[in-house]
Amino acid sequence: MIPCMKCGQAVATHHLTHITQEGQQTTLHLCAACAQQNQLIQAAGAGLNIPHILKALIGAHVGAWSDELSRLACPSCGIKYMEFRSAGRLGCSHDYDVFRAGLTHLLEKIHRATRHQGKSPRHRRLAQERHWELLKLRQALREAVEREEYERAAELRDRIREREAQA
Repeated sequence: MIPCMKCGQAVATHHLTHITQEGQQTTLHLCAACAQQNQLIQAAGAGLNIPHILKALIGAHVGAWSDELSRLACPSCGIKYMEFRSAGRLGCSHDYDVFRAGLTHLLEKIHRATRHQGKSPRHRRLAQERHWELLKLRQALREAVEREEYERAAELRDRIREREAQA
């Protein structure tokens, strides 16, 4: 823990780094009280107002539909579009369908897409790959039996058993 460079008593919670054009770097370590006293930080609550930013984004892209959307409410969770607009938060997964007209442009603006394509945990991805591999092997086994290629079928059966034992 770094002490405040101004009062020397409190723990520094604000670390301000200044880099000059020549590349010189100086860091100032201050506690919250000293940083606010020297007007180096904004007062609490004066920072980013996320609901306000969301309202501006929503308003810019939904203007034409706002009357229609203002009357919509989700039958599942009961949230109204105007509640979402003021809070910036949906109530349930059904809201994406109910408020689609108002959300599509907003999601494209924020995420550059309307469909989630995020990452999945590594263990889930490996399990899914193993599942698909087993499906392909079983399909190949069926085809080998239908063609009466029993040696190939025996090899595939053994590979399937190996893969199932690994899981």
